[in-house]
Amino acid sequence: MLRQGFKVTECDNVSDAIEQLGKKKFDVILLDWMLPGLSGIDLLGFLKDKEIDSRVLMVTAKTDPADIVAGLESGADDYLTKPFDPTILMARVRAVMRRVPKKESADAQDEMNIGPLYINFRTYDVLLNNEKLHLTPSEFKLLGIMIQNQGRVLTRDNLIENIQGEGVNVIGRTIDTHVFGLRKKLGSWGDRIETIRGVGYRVKTESN
Repeated sequence: MLRQGFKVTECDNVSDAIEQLGKKKFDVILLDWMLPGLSGIDLLGFLKDKEIDSRVLMVTAKTDPADIVAGLESGADDYLTKPFDPTILMARVRAVMRRVPKKESADAQDEMNIGPLYINFRTYDVLLNNEKLHLTPSEFKLLGIMIQNQGRVLTRDNLIENIQGEGVNVIGRTIDTHVFGLRKKLGSWGDRIETIRGVGYRVKTESN
């Protein structure tokens, strides 16, 4: 991968990875699910608990749809199953790196308020009328990307790429299901999530 312009640190297990993560920041983590001792899913939990803001591409032989969903719901940004062509791996890595960073972009904010709704992108907290909402990772990502693009229509393809990861076999109805669950948890505030028929969704501004 050095010939591709990347500097790589290899770790044999999760404990070694945690040690390296304590020393420096990594833009992308290539993570196998099945590792000796702790699993890749355990490392995803560690990244979330420690608020480590690195993109994660899971590279694993676990191909069952339920496993793919579990990996993405646990916090992976993309999921690539073995065997694969090395050129596809490099394309996935570059695609993950091209996505808008969670916190480093110039106009990104750690926290936002829209009326009674508060969202913290650093701690993953969402409060409505000062009461904490319990959202799934996908629901949080969905709400977050729409709030960051308030007033702008996001297509289902936009939302799938930002929430589920490229190359994963999901469809627009998956996004529709997440929106339905999100609206239910948001109650009356969920009316701010507007369906643009045949296109996608947007969070309405106060003037809409």
